[in-house]
Amino acid sequence: MRSEGAVLEWAEYGGNLYGTPSTEVLPLLDAGHDVLLDIENEGAKQIRSSYPEALLIFIRPPDLEELAHRLAGRGDTSKEDMAMRLAVADAQMTEAPRFYDHIVVNEDLAGAIGQVLDILNKPAADQ
Repeated sequence: MRSEGAVLEWAEYGGNLYGTPSTEVLPLLDAGHDVLLDIENEGAKQIRSSYPEALLIFIRPPDLEELAHRLAGRGDTSKEDMAMRLAVADAQMTEAPRFYDHIVVNEDLAGAIGQVLDILNKPAADQ
């Protein structure tokens, strides 16, 4: 799909390839709808390049210790996978301020949702 230009963005994470099919998003954009993508930094960079008007929000944990606690609480993450995820998260949190429009710290879910909704409800000129 990448070589055919059928993905809006893509990235490799943990040895797996992930992407957003263009066929799922472009018709919605063409119809004037907003679209939310749950992507990581490499995909966000591609979106920024292709859609400079896109509003990019990075949602991060309070710190790596809390992220480790959350991952461990899920019960489905091996120690090796957790170490890889924490290393990637550390790099992404360091890099994020360079190209995201907003950074939201997810200390508690309700507060983070409120912050994201506040950002989304601002007029574009105020972003």
